Amino acid sequence: MLLPFFIKNSRFCSLSAHLTLNVQVCKQAGRPVKKAHSVSCPISCPRTTDWVHFRATPRAPPLWFCSNGRTACFQISPKTTLPLHPGPVLAQCGHLFHTSAPVRAPPAPLIWLLLKPLQKIMAIILGRSIRKWWVALPANRRQLLREWVRQRRWHLAAGAGVAMVIVALFLLTHLDESPVTGRTRLLLFSRENYMELAAMTSEAYMEEFAELLVPVTDPRHQVVEQVVQHLAQRNKDIPEVSEVTWSIHVVQSPDVNAFVLPNGKVFIFTGMLDAVADVHQLTIVLGHEMAHALLGHSAEQASLSHVVDLLSLILLTAIWAVCPRDSLALLGQWVQGKLSQLMFSRPFSRKLEAEADQVGLQLAAKACADVRAGPVFWQQMEVRDQLTGEPTFPEWLSTHPSHRNRFAQLDRLIPQALELRESCVCPALPPIDPRVVFSKSVRVLLENAKHQEREGPEGAREPRLPHSPVSLPTGLSTALLTQSALLHYPNVDQEIKGPVPSVASALAVTASVPAPAEGEGPHPMVQSIS
Repeated sequence: MLLPFFIKNSRFCSLSAHLTLNVQVCKQAGRPVKKAHSVSCPISCPRTTDWVHFRATPRAPPLWFCSNGRTACFQISPKTTLPLHPGPVLAQCGHLFHTSAPVRAPPAPLIWLLLKPLQKIMAIILGRSIRKWWVALPANRRQLLREWVRQRRWHLAAGAGVAMVIVALFLLTHLDESPVTGRTRLLLFSRENYMELAAMTSEAYMEEFAELLVPVTDPRHQVVEQVVQHLAQRNKDIPEVSEVTWSIHVVQSPDVNAFVLPNGKVFIFTGMLDAVADVHQLTIVLGHEMAHALLGHSAEQASLSHVVDLLSLILLTAIWAVCPRDSLALLGQWVQGKLSQLMFSRPFSRKLEAEADQVGLQLAAKACADVRAGPVFWQQMEVRDQLTGEPTFPEWLSTHPSHRNRFAQLDRLIPQALELRESCVCPALPPIDPRVVFSKSVRVLLENAKHQEREGPEGAREPRLPHSPVSLPTGLSTALLTQSALLHYPNVDQEIKGPVPSVASALAVTASVPAPAEGEGPHPMVQSIS
């Protein structure tokens, strides 16, 4: 006899057991009441299935099982057979059996983030306990312990060497190659783990920005949507780009910020849209953020942080064990944390930002953007910070390169990016270089400011910077969509007014160029630029 039960959302491992059912038989549609008797049946559970098969003896008579409440009643019949499993069939006449939803373990990076503070606390407790134990030891016991360590110093050194070899082998087995640049890197967490964490993070951001998200019908959202989809289409020969579904969320906030999660969730603030001057700058900014996602920088940074934190735990334990007072130990812990940031975390973060600038410029070049606008954007940001009085810090104190260094790096990469753009059969660029336009405009602005200081405010004419927030205060959303800003490349000596092409028309020019297929050669893959 076969009793199939349909169970939703359940996972079972293989098992073999016997189920004893004490069944109360009830009267059904004129059937006589049978006395209660027991049925013993083996249970066979596949690993992942939606059915559980209960097998009993084929000679058992048909029975009606009834229960009270909201449970189901079943008929066991020895005559009906299943298509795949010959034998008796269970006919269901009630509700389905439900199980609770499966509980999944949190991603490994999330577990590490939760355990990180606990690890520090345990290191502090251990170090402080060692110090108190050592202080409480009599002088003769201390001398004996020192003598024991001296006698076994080679054994201890060998043990430390073996531990270092094990750690080195562990790190070597977790080396990986960057998907675009080919750089060797350390990855302790898999891409799948970070995809799960990215899904959780995106849900948290959606809740946080729920009331600030710009509607999808807003022109600003449509601009970003077209640029991102165009970047993804033109770079679909990169598997990390084509395998991700890119979705856009524009947040109403004056912050000049944008970021992309590893699962393709793009978040850009309206302050960033106000900071860019044209669609080319927006393409380069979004290419930079998409480069972070396709290169897996978040997993790489977390891997290095994990290794540094584990080494820091050893140093932290030693600090609390050696320092004679808790106040000195706290000071040593603070110094150790700052040195760890200045020597490892922040330089590595600046390195990843520089790599994202490089790859993002290449993504924009393959999307037929004017890559010469990239250095201009960081010049604009430097001028903007000076005009708004934003405090500036030395680069070695920051997680990002300075605006000036980013401009210099992108300016060095422009010739190679132009060659990549030309190889992708993109339309020709305007002859006027926006970098030259911006430099001359800034020079005119400075000369006009000096002239104003000498002759007063009446003697100076107001300069116009075509690629700075001074001349385009309303930013991309107004300058491009309302078609009322200055031309992209006006002559420095005369102001030329006219309609600016919208994003749709700007993208239509590059949309006519066929996108590269996976594995094809007309549009070369982004290569490492040294």
